[in-house]
Amino acid sequence: MRLTILGGGGFRVPLVYGALLRDHEPGRITEVTLHDVDAARLTAIARVLADQAHGIPDAPLVHATTDLDEALTGTDFVFSAIRVGGLAGRAADERVALAEGVLGQETVGAGGIAYGLRTVPVADAVAQRIKALAPDAWVINFTNPAGLVTEAMARHLGERVIGICDSPVGLARRVARTVGADPDVVRLDYAGLNHLGWLHGLYEGEQDVLPRLFADDKLLTSFEEGRLFGAEWLRSLGSVPNEYLHYYYFNREAVAAYQQAERTRGAFLLDQQARFYTTVADGAHAWDAWDRTRAEREATYMNENREVSGAGERAADDMQSGGYEKVALALMRAIARDEAATLILNVRNGASLDALDTEAVIEIPCRIDASGPRPLPVTQLTGHEAGLVSAVKAVERCVLEAAESGSARTAVKAFALHPLVDSVQVARRLLDGYRAAHPGLAYLRP
Repeated sequence: MRLTILGGGGFRVPLVYGALLRDHEPGRITEVTLHDVDAARLTAIARVLADQAHGIPDAPLVHATTDLDEALTGTDFVFSAIRVGGLAGRAADERVALAEGVLGQETVGAGGIAYGLRTVPVADAVAQRIKALAPDAWVINFTNPAGLVTEAMARHLGERVIGICDSPVGLARRVARTVGADPDVVRLDYAGLNHLGWLHGLYEGEQDVLPRLFADDKLLTSFEEGRLFGAEWLRSLGSVPNEYLHYYYFNREAVAAYQQAERTRGAFLLDQQARFYTTVADGAHAWDAWDRTRAEREATYMNENREVSGAGERAADDMQSGGYEKVALALMRAIARDEAATLILNVRNGASLDALDTEAVIEIPCRIDASGPRPLPVTQLTGHEAGLVSAVKAVERCVLEAAESGSARTAVKAFALHPLVDSVQVARRLLDGYRAAHPGLAYLRP
């Protein structure tokens, strides 16, 4: 079995390869092709993977190429983790938004819209090449904004593209451990969009154990989301939100914290990863350099949000995410070996959530096997949740329309309709700022 990783020079690729190294079952991935537009990054990551595979006799073979068609032809799985514009693009997204007093996070608010406007045309073209060169391949999308990009690719690939994210899985594992449940056997009642979902229930057999959390103040504030949102607000909601909802529920505080920060998250990662790639190019031990950089990255995740909420430094348990690489491996095993698994995935809605149409890509628990994913029944969204999800989905649809038509007017509409952008005039200035920062947005015309 062959896996192609798009964005194969990206920093997180060793996590995926590490998961493959731990898989020794029949039908496993035996060949990995890395594709990236940056040859130097590809070389650096290939060195990290070589260090990882040292001493493992059956390690998947690794090839690297800058030729997209070569990477795709005949592959069985495609893992898409591209970053259009690189981390410099992310830093610019944050800077332009904060100058207008609105959030510039890479998947939420103005920053997410700008990232989507850059990424959707590229993802669309990639999907068309996959359809032409590897029509039987399954595509696992981790490219952000994951739900939006998955929906864009699904227009060409249908149900053969599946979006993944480690955020809801990490949330569920932290909650399960907090209430004394086994994270590997509980059934999750979770629904929403990517980076915009809520955990409504956590079941051991037929019993929902989530009420244990709300009944105990100490438990409720002992894990990351509890400290971020606070016991009072979680009880008001009656659910546990995905951590990214902190940007919505505490938006004013988050924006102020990001404006006051020495540098944005994107700028921090840009500097950090530039040092990493330079270090590896200079001959340092690639794996050690990568692992040190990864640990620093995880420890500083959502720093400003934790400062706003008084959550303090991340606990060791909190830094154990759901592991998107584990989700990707479980998904590939389920399809390739017909080993049924239950995973939270980004898939078409069908009839799952009443608030959205059938084609909308949502984030929901699914049962997946060789025939693909099937959404499982979940609690319907509350009025507040449905309203927020519907508003953000409408924004995503504007981004898709703008990317397809090249209409700057529709792009302004996407910014203006987002719940975290408070003025049409601000929306217009945002688009002007992003067009000045990103030559790739020149396709947007009045």
